[in-house]
Amino acid sequence: MALLDVSHLSIQFGGVKAVQDVSFSIDAGIVYAVIGPNGAGKTTLFNLITGIYTPTQGEIRLNGEPIHGLAPDTLARRGMARTFQNLQICMNMLAIENVMVGAHLQLDRNLFKAAVRWPALARRDHQLREQAAEWMRFVGLDAYLDARADSMPYGALKRLEIARALAMQPKLIFLDEPAAGLNPKETQEVDALVRKVADAGVTVVLVEHDMKMVMNLSDRILVLDYGKKLAEGDRDAIRRNPEVIAAYLGAHA
Repeated sequence: MALLDVSHLSIQFGGVKAVQDVSFSIDAGIVYAVIGPNGAGKTTLFNLITGIYTPTQGEIRLNGEPIHGLAPDTLARRGMARTFQNLQICMNMLAIENVMVGAHLQLDRNLFKAAVRWPALARRDHQLREQAAEWMRFVGLDAYLDARADSMPYGALKRLEIARALAMQPKLIFLDEPAAGLNPKETQEVDALVRKVADAGVTVVLVEHDMKMVMNLSDRILVLDYGKKLAEGDRDAIRRNPEVIAAYLGAHA
């Protein structure tokens, strides 16, 4: 059974059909890329699966259980995490505190215990800080354990966002353009990190415009064009597909 099943998924905004009758499945433990020209519906598809949008029609199943229409926090508890195109970092906090935010579902939120400074809560906070530090080391941010987020370079902030998502201990992580705005060295670092995440047993779903990264990392690739599924397959099949070439370069080219 696939980890994620998407069946006949569609959403319409007024007269705009942003995603139209898209179906695919993702097996556990792979890197699955979603590509397509600008405006193809890639981020909208992510927003549908991760609970930000409710589909007009279609079905989404995680481990065989229907999840379409569930709120993002409910999906997080079921093992789904994501990052965004634009950084969603709390710049007035320490980097490690940003990562700790990702582990908030593991905290005891009992108001009485917090009010009386229950010793177990203090111990758990200390444990979470240690775990957050481990995730920062995992993504290569050892040098920023004591840094404020607003003092970090853009490439490091991209990896910090991935560390925060991993702190949720997800089974499935959605990365929306993790290499956007990065220089070649930073892109190589994110490339290696995505493979490291997958090798650690987390299924990765990737939207990315850097085709070198996509072809290097992906086990399966879904191609969207004007909200429709254009093609799906392994990297070699996608690389040779004439419809994919036409969508990216134009039919004349």
